[in-house]
Amino acid sequence: MNMVERPPRAVEPAVEDAGDLSFVERAIYVTLGLGLAATAARPRPNPVLSGLALIAGSYLAWRGGVGNDPVKRIYNNIRDEA
Repeated sequence: MNMVERPPRAVEPAVEDAGDLSFVERAIYVTLGLGLAATAARPRPNPVLSGLALIAGSYLAWRGGVGNDPVKRIYNNIRDEA
């Protein structure tokens, strides 16, 4: 027996969370996010829109890499309650 016991987790992870992305969804998120970020990196007349596109693209790519999306989780919870 191991002398060091792990503390109990506050929240047990579900087998499949409502916000988890499938492999195909992850690929789409990363591809669209990197494409949007690359497009926003080019100089444009309106730097505010370029900045917003860069932020949105990097967020999509990050969420695709992590593999879950809080927006999808909220949508699925609302849909299940209705």
